Amino acid sequence: MNTWKDVPTRTLDVNGVPFAYRELGAESEVPVIFLHHFTAVLDDWDPRIMDGIAARHRVIAFDNRGVGGTGSKVPADLEAMGADAIAFIRALGYERVDLFGFSVGGAVAQMVALQAPNLVRRMVVAGSGPRGGGGIWKMPFIVGGAYAKAFATRKDPRHFLFFPRTAEGKKAANEYFERLAERTTDRDKPISRQAALAQLRAITTGGLHAPDDLSAIKVPVLVANGDHDLMVASEHSADMARRLPDSKLVIYPNSGHGGVFQHHEKFVPEVLAFLAD
Repeated sequence: MNTWKDVPTRTLDVNGVPFAYRELGAESEVPVIFLHHFTAVLDDWDPRIMDGIAARHRVIAFDNRGVGGTGSKVPADLEAMGADAIAFIRALGYERVDLFGFSVGGAVAQMVALQAPNLVRRMVVAGSGPRGGGGIWKMPFIVGGAYAKAFATRKDPRHFLFFPRTAEGKKAANEYFERLAERTTDRDKPISRQAALAQLRAITTGGLHAPDDLSAIKVPVLVANGDHDLMVASEHSADMARRLPDSKLVIYPNSGHGGVFQHHEKFVPEVLAFLAD
């Protein structure tokens, strides 16, 4: 039986664009669709989270337009990213799905729920906030600073963006990257520089957008984050949870943007219980 480190990569034609994706896990009527973070490709999903949720659900992760192994170009805004996700899900043949969005993937999940409300049963939104959240102008500086530190120390920028620079946070970061390295064959293409810049522009534009009416999202939503998120202020996650009609907020201690990875042993059971409720 496949696990996340060895499940094969597939390709699906969606309106003439080849979408790269992977799926595994127990057969379930409602699959869990994963929407990944800024600059991420399929190889950047934490195997412990993927395998943990796949123990009870069919899980499907894909590279959205212009990312990794998927063709075309990254859209200029979050709404178009949401439309592409909807097209991919429908091309798979599903009429009802659960969504798991991390970081910008959480923003895309909100777009999917607003554009196609009948498609979504439940959502998990981690390390993310509502469109129109304050402080988005800081994002390029935060990312730029992390990349400078990464270059100087020869580390991945996520060491500085996802995890606190405490002993506990550094240990969690090292363990996270060890897990990501478990897959050694059939690896995805890294995101291009052009695609990363397009994503950053879309994220920044989303932050300056007028706030969405989140009361229109009627489905249950599990909102999760670390208590010291540098990329998306933890208060934005709390604000989003307050504005959603049916939500549960979970904040993990002594962690940041990657809090759900740092605390995956607690987070996976939380997600499984939420999806089964």
